[in-house]
Amino acid sequence: VQLQASGGGLVQAGGSLRLSCAASGIIFNHYGMGWYRQAPGKQRELVAAITVGGSTYYSESVRGRFSISRDNANNAVSLEMNDLKSEDTAIYYCRAQLSGGITWGQGTLVTVSS
Repeated sequence: VQLQASGGGLVQAGGSLRLSCAASGIIFNHYGMGWYRQAPGKQRELVAAITVGGSTYYSESVRGRFSISRDNANNAVSLEMNDLKSEDTAIYYCRAQLSGGITWGQGTLVTVSS
């Protein structure tokens, strides 16, 4: 099982980025997918999640600015991030979950300059 995240980078406050996570080695449409982030000195936190059926969840801090989506045909999940703020600066990780099994991707760094 492998999750490859991409799309991070440096962006000015108010800007946008789109993160992508490509999955391999799994039956992708059986897995719930999520994006987490970890800022320096802080715990990893859930940002957004999408179920097998397409239901979505967002943390309060990103609701209305971020959008998660999945492409089952291409085994990928994306996170569209708009109106980025300095507090969104973190390493972003994608995660796949099936019952009790969890797989993490390697992370992609998002830096928002104010």
